[in-house]
Amino acid sequence: MTTTHDPAHDPVTPTADGVPVDASGWVEVDLDAIGDNVRALRERSGPAALMAVVKADAYGHGLVPAARAALAGGATWLGVAQLTEAKALRAAGIAAPVLTWIYPPGSDLAAAIAAGIDLSVAAPWALDEVVAAARSLGRTARIHLKVDTGLGRGGSLGQGYSDLLPLVAAAQAEGAIEVVGIFSHFAFADAPEHPTVRTQADVFAAAVGEAERNGIRPLIRHLANSAATLTNPAVHYDMVRPGIAVYGLSPVPDLGGPADYGLREAMRVIGRFTLVKDAEAGQGVSYTHLYSTTEQTRLGLVPMGYADGVPRNASAVGPVLADGRRLTVAGRVCMDQFMLDLGPESSARAGDEVVLFGRSAHGEPSAQDWADATGTISYELITRMSGRLPKIYLGTGR
Repeated sequence: MTTTHDPAHDPVTPTADGVPVDASGWVEVDLDAIGDNVRALRERSGPAALMAVVKADAYGHGLVPAARAALAGGATWLGVAQLTEAKALRAAGIAAPVLTWIYPPGSDLAAAIAAGIDLSVAAPWALDEVVAAARSLGRTARIHLKVDTGLGRGGSLGQGYSDLLPLVAAAQAEGAIEVVGIFSHFAFADAPEHPTVRTQADVFAAAVGEAERNGIRPLIRHLANSAATLTNPAVHYDMVRPGIAVYGLSPVPDLGGPADYGLREAMRVIGRFTLVKDAEAGQGVSYTHLYSTTEQTRLGLVPMGYADGVPRNASAVGPVLADGRRLTVAGRVCMDQFMLDLGPESSARAGDEVVLFGRSAHGEPSAQDWADATGTISYELITRMSGRLPKIYLGTGR
């Protein structure tokens, strides 16, 4: 296994293990885990192609390294939310098919089309801008129709979808566009038995049929996110579109953890003590003295806080692994640091590592543990880690 560091996040000299010498905390990303997770998802998706969703800096794991690891693991497509992300993949030399589904009016679609980026279309204005850009280049733009099947968010809804289809058919007949796919998003995929799941699948099938009656025959139907990829083979269609599962976290934690689906967490978040000191019983700890010591003890300072992505509402509840034990954040999480009560017998010293979250199979707190403690979802935890934390890459993803 090789260790590399991301120069964009690491302007200082690394130590032998790749950690910058000045770093008080860092994010460790196991590229081999990403590759293996994609392989596990491929086994579950059968003949369907697999689009690895690498939006939001690959869910905080690093856009380009994670994308390459996912492709090495067998993904044949990449999906991103923002057009800027798609362009960054192309700028890095990644040639695999890429779909983006968010761009505002006035975006440089000509550059996207020239780079071979697939664009989502869900409204007449978007179709108009894609067609204009394609005409300006004298080439055909690749699009995926986005239909709102019940989420009530992105996509063309109801009569708006029906009105859009003849416009799409005309642009396709002209040769300005090629309809490559049609897709939608579930509202309750993490609850496979929820009635909306079946309803949305039925609406999606009807939307595909309506497109075909308008002379539009998309090659690829895709609806399944991570949860549906793992729990609902009936909606795998031509391609599945997993996101969170690519990074080793369960999208259905109430049904099973990562190991139950053959996944393992790719991200670990690690800090190191910069101060360990003795304190008497009754010592208030951190802002507002939310926590006070109950005996003579030792306190450890971890120089990571909400500016680094550690949630402030993890105060007094966030789980960590330190000094060989599971501990809980003592008192308030501050902007740049939080405290731990290590107990009177602790042998911890400045420089010792503290794992905020990482590999559940190894007994470390997981992102899901933090989500449960703070009342959120694991997605938020892994995507919120700050850019001032260096990223350390392990493995190659192959």
